[in-house]
Amino acid sequence: KQWYQRRVAITAGGEVDDDLEGETREECSKYGEVIQVVIYEIPSGVAVEEAVRIFVQFNRVESAVKAVVDLHNRFFGGRTVKCTFYPVEKFEALDLAPQADEL
Repeated sequence: KQWYQRRVAITAGGEVDDDLEGETREECSKYGEVIQVVIYEIPSGVAVEEAVRIFVQFNRVESAVKAVVDLHNRFFGGRTVKCTFYPVEKFEALDLAPQADEL
């Protein structure tokens, strides 16, 4: 399994709409088969630009690499998308919140 994390502030915290998961899946499917999309809203203590994290699991590592390369620093909804790979162990433990050094 390879997860890539797409940290993005498409909307302000608390305003994630029902279409976000489907829109993300559709956009990311351009890079390969998407297994799962998980949206995590950071409850408080972060800037609005960091309030939403979107995790995308691809079937192939190569698809995740393409997505990170293409989407990182892209503008979406007037904000910059930040992409990085995310540790599988942390995701499986549902440890999705930012660490102190990320704030």
